[in-house]
Amino acid sequence: MTETTLDRYFEHNAKLQDIAIHTAEQEWKPFCPGITFKLLRVSAETGAWTVLFHCEAGSGFDRHLHIGAAEYYMVYGRMDIRGGDSGGGFTAVAGDYGYEANSMLHDWTNFPDETVFFFVCQGPLGFLDENEKISAILDWEGVRDMYHKPATVAASA
Repeated sequence: MTETTLDRYFEHNAKLQDIAIHTAEQEWKPFCPGITFKLLRVSAETGAWTVLFHCEAGSGFDRHLHIGAAEYYMVYGRMDIRGGDSGGGFTAVAGDYGYEANSMLHDWTNFPDETVFFFVCQGPLGFLDENEKISAILDWEGVRDMYHKPATVAASA
């Protein structure tokens, strides 16, 4: 029997892993107060992690340092980054895309409105204390473990 192109594709693709997720069927899990997430992917090879975040109005992420670049796409809502448009930063709304470089520092990232956004992080996040020192690191393993543990809210994020 002669090998076909389809046979070669099947053999090649069998060595790889596709990921296809029906996100509507996934459960929202606690991330930090007022923020839940759906885990889409983690990579032990690269340290990357991909999630959907759901943020209640008035919630936010504490001061943090990107120890790896990140990208986001706003599904709906509003996110004030580094003070938002009125504070010298950027306000992202539905349809907006953002890239956050490695070593980018963020003060309180605020969600004035209920918000959902897609987030890909290429490494850990370091959460900073009042002395500008990293007090906690969240990497792909931490995100994975948060999602698969029984429902508990993280102390801070």
